[in-house]
Amino acid sequence: MSSDGGKGDLLLTMRGLRIEGQSDEEWHEIVKGVDLDLHRGEVLGLIGESGAGKSTIGLAAMGFARPGCRISAGEIVFDGVDLMKASESTKRKLRGVRIAYVAQSAAASFNPAHRLIDQFSEGPVEHGVSGRAEAESDARELYGKLLLPDPDRIGYRYPHQVSGGQLQRAMTAMAMACRPDLIIFDEPTTALDVTTQIEVLATIKNIVEEFDTAAIYITHDLAVVAQMADRIKVLRFGETVEEADTATMMTSPQQEYTKTLWAVRSFKKEPIPAKSKEPLVSVKNVTAAYGAVPVLHDVSFDIYRGKTVAVVGESGSGKSTTARVITGLLPPREGQVLVNGEPLPGDYRHRTKAQLRHAQMIYQMADTAVNPKQRIREIIGRPVSFYLGLSGRRLEERIRELLSLIELEPDKFIDRFPGELSGGQKQRICIARALAAEPEFIICDEVTSALDQIVAEGILRLLDRLQRELDLAYMFITHDLATVRAISDEVVVMLKGRIVEQGPREEMFTPPHHEYTDLLLSSVPEMDPHWLDDLMERRRRDGMMASTSTS
Repeated sequence: MSSDGGKGDLLLTMRGLRIEGQSDEEWHEIVKGVDLDLHRGEVLGLIGESGAGKSTIGLAAMGFARPGCRISAGEIVFDGVDLMKASESTKRKLRGVRIAYVAQSAAASFNPAHRLIDQFSEGPVEHGVSGRAEAESDARELYGKLLLPDPDRIGYRYPHQVSGGQLQRAMTAMAMACRPDLIIFDEPTTALDVTTQIEVLATIKNIVEEFDTAAIYITHDLAVVAQMADRIKVLRFGETVEEADTATMMTSPQQEYTKTLWAVRSFKKEPIPAKSKEPLVSVKNVTAAYGAVPVLHDVSFDIYRGKTVAVVGESGSGKSTTARVITGLLPPREGQVLVNGEPLPGDYRHRTKAQLRHAQMIYQMADTAVNPKQRIREIIGRPVSFYLGLSGRRLEERIRELLSLIELEPDKFIDRFPGELSGGQKQRICIARALAAEPEFIICDEVTSALDQIVAEGILRLLDRLQRELDLAYMFITHDLATVRAISDEVVVMLKGRIVEQGPREEMFTPPHHEYTDLLLSSVPEMDPHWLDDLMERRRRDGMMASTSTS
């Protein structure tokens, strides 16, 4: 045993790791001499803001550099194998078998043309770990451990037939298929609501302990890393800021930058006086279904000009489905949506261009929401041209105005491709694209969940400023209750397609609550490293396991 508090032998070491990225045909350093040690059964948390090098270091643990990057110097040794000198054949035999990777975006990681269980079985069968029947049996067992609904049959669905949270858990199960020695978790709970997140975190923690698996846990959520990691390494601009055991890091960070990370989320929206007694958008008694399956039941709420309504609830509660009804992507079976008192046609194809223009949407994953082959001028310019009819010099001027509005320098960004931008910059481009139509109302669908806390706060401040300047109304779909506290005027809580509670922000965070709202609030991770274990123990004792296991 090592001297690290009871963990196993040294499994992974990095010494003087340097990684370069290419931009405009020039190479520049993005990881600058990082050292790392990881023991068997140990979880190391990597945290830091966007661009700190977290994911790049995580991928380097597999001897891999993403396209446009190269490992330029240093040493990476995994269980005695020097990955800097190993052949591609040797590294391929390790990847997926002894080293596994769980990506942030499950939707972008699965093949949409193959069933979940086929993609699970491919690794163990191809690597000779097990036969097909054994792999499928193992898949069903792991689906159960990860609290996926109907674990015996869910594997026979395609990726688009399950929720984002369920897909993320299916990818975690796939990573465990060959029982690896090391798993790199790259923001694995980013897409999950708080109740699902708690169950998944607890299950990941149990699986890591049960199989004595080492893990690198990459996240921007400090409360989450406090629950998962034995040690925490703080990164900034590709360099180590500080490193310590979790308890020490939570209570006594030494560096000013780390203390700054701990102090984020200071933003809280100041109320805007109501300018109208009539709602801008009204959802009236909406019932909707996917085929024969009902998904919304008599949903009603109003959104006023200059106000933000946050819609919260676990995966499958109907948040995004409500947004689809509002935008006309899913015609309601009953009820209607009104804008400025006028009912909208249920199907977007029957709406006028003006009706389409006044309701726009910003999506959760900026990576998959923009065309990677289009320059920024095309991404923003297309809706300007389509909705407003601008062209030539007037179109160019408007694109530049929109870039300035989202606080990006026009000359610097207008001709870039999305791949040349950070996550926060890409999300700002998505905001500009929504603003290009000059809407009255914007649906923000988990727009900060994929961003680190510093960048996320910047986006929230930007959205607040734009709302005040342009008198916009927002519907803010989120599972992050810290975001709800920061940005909302009103809160709508949904469960299984129904509204269970709604009201002003301050009232919603003040007891008494509906039982489900209590569950949501109690599921928000705290900075105490023992919080998750204590919570799960209380829930086991009280028999109050979250309803996520069946969602």
